[in-house]
Order: sequence, then C-alpha cells, then structure tokens
Amino acid sequence: MNRIEMLIGRMTLAEKIGQLTMTAAGSAVTGPVLAGDSTEAIRAGTVGNLLNLVGPGPVHQLQRLAVEESRLKIPLLIGLDVIHGHRTLFPVPLAEAALFDPATWTRTAREAAAEAAADGIAMTFAPMCDVSRDPRWGRTVEGPGEDPWLGRQIAAAKVRGFQGAHLSDPASIAAVAKHFCAYGPVTAGREYAAVDVSERTVHEVHLPSFEAAVAAGVAAVMPAFTDLAGIPMTAHQGLLKGWLRGRQGFDGVIVSDYNAIHELLHHGVAADVPEAAALALNAGVDIDMMAGAYRQGLPVALERGLVSLADVDAAVRRVLTLKERLGLFDDPFRRGSRAETPAALAARHELAREVAGRSLVLLKCEREALPLPASVRRIGLIGPLTDAAAEMRGPWWAAAAAEGQVSVLEGLTAALGATRVAHARGVEIATDDVHGIAAAVELCATVDSIVLCLGEAAVMSGEAASRADPVLPGRQRELAEAVLARARALGKPAVIVLFCGRPLILPWLFEHADAVLVAWFPGTQAGHGIADVLTGRRSPGGRTPISWPRTVGQVPIFFAQRPSGRPADPRDHFTSKYLDVPNDPAFAFGHGLTYGRFRYTQLQVTPSRVTPADTLEVRVDLTNEGSRAAEETVFVFTHDRVASTTRPLLELKGFARITLQPGASGSVTVRIAVAELRLLDARFEAVLEAGEFDVFAGPSADRSTLLAQRIVLAV
Repeated sequence: MNRIEMLIGRMTLAEKIGQLTMTAAGSAVTGPVLAGDSTEAIRAGTVGNLLNLVGPGPVHQLQRLAVEESRLKIPLLIGLDVIHGHRTLFPVPLAEAALFDPATWTRTAREAAAEAAADGIAMTFAPMCDVSRDPRWGRTVEGPGEDPWLGRQIAAAKVRGFQGAHLSDPASIAAVAKHFCAYGPVTAGREYAAVDVSERTVHEVHLPSFEAAVAAGVAAVMPAFTDLAGIPMTAHQGLLKGWLRGRQGFDGVIVSDYNAIHELLHHGVAADVPEAAALALNAGVDIDMMAGAYRQGLPVALERGLVSLADVDAAVRRVLTLKERLGLFDDPFRRGSRAETPAALAARHELAREVAGRSLVLLKCEREALPLPASVRRIGLIGPLTDAAAEMRGPWWAAAAAEGQVSVLEGLTAALGATRVAHARGVEIATDDVHGIAAAVELCATVDSIVLCLGEAAVMSGEAASRADPVLPGRQRELAEAVLARARALGKPAVIVLFCGRPLILPWLFEHADAVLVAWFPGTQAGHGIADVLTGRRSPGGRTPISWPRTVGQVPIFFAQRPSGRPADPRDHFTSKYLDVPNDPAFAFGHGLTYGRFRYTQLQVTPSRVTPADTLEVRVDLTNEGSRAAEETVFVFTHDRVASTTRPLLELKGFARITLQPGASGSVTVRIAVAELRLLDARFEAVLEAGEFDVFAGPSADRSTLLAQRIVLAV
C-alpha cells in the first residue's frame, strides 16, 4: 500500500475534511496572522492548505506545525495569486498577450514561479483563461483577450512556465487554470453576474483554453463564481465531472474560488451549508477555499446521505497526490530553502524591462511624434500617471511593494537627464480638483514635445472593477483637451501614454493626439520600458489582443463574428449595421504600429489542395519601407466558406514575427495542421468537412489589410 492510501486509511473524518479545506493568512506579506482557529487547526490536522502567506520564515514556521506537531504530519499546500509576477512584476496578462510570443509567456511565468517558490509558495491561482469580449468587465486585464485560439496558446505556455519540467522542482509551483468556464460574458459586463450564452459559444469560445491547460498538464482548475445558464459553476456536474474529468481526463485538483461554496446559498440552489457542500463535492470540487463549508457541512451531508465517504476519500486522494507531486512529503521546506542571488534578480529585472517595452501598443502616430527626436531639448511630462509608481503594478501585485516600481518620470529622467524633463501632474486620477490644469498648460510653452500620461488607476481594473463607461476617470479629459489645444496652437507634438487594464473608449482623444501609446500596466520596470520606446531605443512591438470599440454601444465586439443572413451593406438599409456608427472597431484585433513601415508583397499557401493528414505552409513576404528597424507581427486567419454550421468570418490560426532593417525584405512561414480547420458539428464533436477555405495573412484582423488565397480540402 502506498503512502497516500495508508494516510487515507488512518485519517479521521475531520482530518480528511481538513485536507479539503483552505484558509487564509491575515496578510500576504507580513507573516502568519491566520484567520480564526487556523493555527490550532493546522496542529490538529483539520486545515491542510493555506493562501496569502509569504516568506520562508512564516511559511516554514507553519509548515513545521503541520509536519512536526500534527498527528499524521501531512505538509501544508501554500498558495498565492502570482498572476503576472511575484515581487518582480511583469506587464499585466492582457499586456503580455499583446506580445504574441509563446516563448516569452513561458519565460515570464518561469521567472515568477522561481521568485514565488523562493518565498515558500507552492501554488498560484493562474493562469486566467477567460476570453473577454466586453471591456466593461474588469477582469479583462487578467486574461488573454478576445480570441479562443490565442487563449489556448497562452494557457499552455503559462502552465509550462509555472510548473516547469517537474512539479517537484524547488523552483516550480502548481498552476491553477481559472475561472472554469465562461466567466467573461457576465451580464452587462458586471462582475459576478449571471452568464447565459449558447452551448456552442461555451464549446467554441470558452472551453478551448481550459482544454489546452489540461493538455499541458495543469495541476489544478478553479471553477468560476458565476452560474452558467442557471447552474453555478461550483456545482456544475455536467462540465466539471462530465467535460473536465470525463472527456478531458483531468485527474488533478479542483479548488473553489474564495467563499464560492457558501455562495451557493446566495445563488439559491442550496438551502443550507450541508447542501452547498454536497453540491460542490458531488460536482468534483476537492478544496473549499475560505468558505468553511466542507468543515461545517460535510459531516452533516454524510449523515443525510447527500454525499458518500468514497467521494470524500477520492477528493482527499487528489489533494494528497498533488502534494506528493510537489515533493512536499519528501521535503516540505524545499521552497524557500535557497535564497535568490543578486544576479538572478538583476536578470529578472532586465527581462521585466524588455517585456514592458515590447508589450506597448502604438495605436496612432502622426507628424513623426514618436520616437521623440534626439534634437528635443526639453520634454513636458504631464498627467496624473507620470510619477505614479505604485499604479504601474496593476491590480494584482502579489508581494510586490509599492516602493521599487519605476515611474514614467523616473524612467524618462534616467534616459534623458533631469534637465531635459519638465513635469506637471495637472489633475489626480479620479478627483474633481482642476487647479493644476493651468500650470500644465503653461508648461507647454517651455518645452519642445509633450507627453501626457493618462488612464485608469490600477484598482479600476481587475476583480470587482466593472465600469459601465470605460473612459478617462476624474477630470483627465479636461486636462487632455486643454493641453492638446495648447500644443496644437504652439505647433508642438503631443503624445499620449495610456494606462489601462482594458480598452478605453476615447474617440476624441484618438482624433486629436498626434500619437497614442497604450502602456497597459507594465509592471516593476514600467518607466524604463516606456522610456525605451519613447526615445526610440526600442520600436513598439505590441499588438492589441482585443478589439477597441468606438462606443460602448458596440460591446460585445470581436473580429470572429458570424456573417448573418443579411451582412452589412451600406447600399441596403435592411442589413446588419448601426445607423450612427460603423460596425468596425476603432482599432482591430492585432492592431499596432511600429517605427518601421511594412509592406506585404506576396502570400503563398501550399498545397492548394489538402487532405486531413496535410500541413499547410503559409508564407508571407514583407519589406520594411520605413527609416527604422522594427519588428512586425503577421497574423494568419482562415474562413470556411460553406459548412454545416455558420462559421466566423475570420478564425485566428497562427502568427509569426519578423525583424527587418530599413529597406530590407524578408518572409515568415506559418505552418498549420489541416486538423486545425475542424469545426464543431451539431453534437459539438470536432469534424473536418470537405470544401473551400480562404486563408488570410496580414497585420491585423482588419479585413482591408489582409492578403487572401483559397484552398480546397478533400476529406
């Protein structure tokens, strides 16, 4: 009999339920201040998992309680939200998605895992795999953007990065794919609200990233808070047991979200805590995070016959198996036992700077406003986010202190020298005080170029941060209008650096600014990464992974829409369009300018007739006709012209990047397995259907920019 079965055989019911219980420390950084009776519960073996505890000292102190003073000496599992870094922060996930670079996605997750593991952490509640097509939803910032194919690539890359080659590696942590599933399309973009989308949308849009995470070996999955078509995900047997465990063969841990099991009472599907606990356990949820529902409810649920002891044992077995895979039984102190070297930290900061710069998206650039010319003697740095170092962290900063983050002011001053940067905040992010606008406007007359740093506060994105009208908060519009008008009158270029965790709807700003650079929330090295792009040390390389609406009335908006029976036609009134705005977004998925100027000269797709066993080769030739070296991202889309179910007008199937010097030409090749052309039939089974397909390649999902070639699939 192996160790796990021996332990299960010796456990009391209370000890078994303890392994299914996760409680929180009172602080994420200062030490073992535990909620309620957790310290004694660890000693008694009735709490087996903790979250929000950081640092080798505190972690090892409580681990000793478990492995030295509890009866069965089972180690604790320690988790923390390591979303886009730990103490060193990389750009927020939506910004990282803008890289379109799986190797970098893996690398940043690997670095975050190593840093977190050095602090004693063994599990992160990431990656977030939720596709979002509604910028009102605050958690858009945490995910892959709007496309399920892109979500698959990011989910797999992040799982590989967090978990490494072996979970037992002291620098690896268990990944938790969340929030299973269809959390993104909450009603009206409102956090925690109900979700009601078609079964086809669930299977085509919201499940693929979780399928990819499972295929990559993800250790755990977290159900969403929300209900889907009337069934709360925490109790959704059809998807958790049927699809995830059954069809996908997932045998890892399912951990609830914070207090989610108790919230089944609020959903109205459980009359009391024992019923809520039974619903979750019967759906396959192994760990109850912070609800206390298993500790309170499972003994009663067993007495009532609502659950079986065999199901309790199965959940315990999965939790203990994860602890064993993490190497906790062999050495519970392996994470946090080795101090990180200064060289490792310096390399991590350099990577953070590189990724911060690469994630920036240049939406617009006119009058050669960027990069800032070397001849510029003095730059006016204006706005509430110029020296807002703490805001650079974004909404999930894990154990990163407010101190130590690099502001735009600090980064630009380091790049240019203090005498070349003049600074005025103008207004605060979200107050009504406008007294500083006059001084900001006056500053414009004393400088050669103007950089306006505007946007959201970090807490305006993320969980519980839905915004019905995602525009500039506070009086920032008044500041921007005044400064832009003064700059135009003086004939001086004005650049906007925009901080946000979602697309902001700012048509007036996009019209009047000379350049708009989306910085998202770039992390620890924000100021240096932004300065690298502003000064031309780096060409912007980010591409937006989500469509930017012209108006909130277009939401949800995404490139993979179906044609409808009456596709938009400006010559025909009775077609699918608005009376007051165009159908297309302000900026399409994949949009992003560089300091080069790329011309697409030829598309070749071979072979032109394919069978299911073939692989397509999509080759695109490009020339950089600009005056600076730059990196271009090439996207490949397909469209199934006639199928048994209506197909999106564009489906993303691949991307590639190429760097070209001025005047140079080159090509990229994207290989696509013909199996990627499958669709889900009426029973949601993946099938290949014979027929014609259009293959597109270009710089974004703007159809007017795409080259096209047709192929034929013979099945």
